Amino acid sequence: MQNPNEDTEWNDILRSKGILPQKEKEVTEEDIVNMLEQTIEDKQSKSGKQLNHLTLDELDELEDEEDEKVILEYRAKRIAEIKAAAAKAKFGDVREISAEDYVQHVNNAGEGIWVVLHLFKPGIPLCSLLNQYLSELSVKFPATKFLKSVSTTCIPNFPDSNLPSIFIYFEGDLKKQLVGPLEFRGMNLTIDELEWILGQAGAVPTQLEEDPRPKVRDVLFSKLQNKGDDLSDDNDW
Repeated sequence: MQNPNEDTEWNDILRSKGILPQKEKEVTEEDIVNMLEQTIEDKQSKSGKQLNHLTLDELDELEDEEDEKVILEYRAKRIAEIKAAAAKAKFGDVREISAEDYVQHVNNAGEGIWVVLHLFKPGIPLCSLLNQYLSELSVKFPATKFLKSVSTTCIPNFPDSNLPSIFIYFEGDLKKQLVGPLEFRGMNLTIDELEWILGQAGAVPTQLEEDPRPKVRDVLFSKLQNKGDDLSDDNDW
């Protein structure tokens, strides 16, 4: 017996006479794409018709709902960011360490942790100034671990001529070292300048966009201006 589903001329004649049922058409990938596109168009058309039949008050209410949804999403995002920042903000002060604490607090500081270590000695004015500034910056940037240690306690025979010294680490690796008073611009150093220095090394997320240190031209102009004022006063006298 001949297969009725075969594509033969005889079967085509029988299908045309209604003796055999019409063969089902195979669904191609193109047919599926066309059906999906038609479904999307129907939904968009239906949605458009629904919006066209809404009153102004109903449209305002719908807009308010969308605004509220956006606000809630933004709020959830901000809460997540605040929680993440709070999780990192685990320090907030300057801790004094000894040589025995070095490995724990510096080498094993942890993943994603910046460490600023200040080697100092009491009685050196610039060291005292840096300790004051670092104490304030530790509060401003609590995600950074600020440490200090008496130089000879941390490193035996460390020369006083290298003080103050700051060593900056990230995840236990030394990233930058600032050794000696010239690195810190002397006693005229401001806290903003120190923040800029640490920020350039990556230790703190400073918002300063340029070096706050006075430009050489501005310093010279200020000195010349002061000298001119002194001469003017002499002439008046």
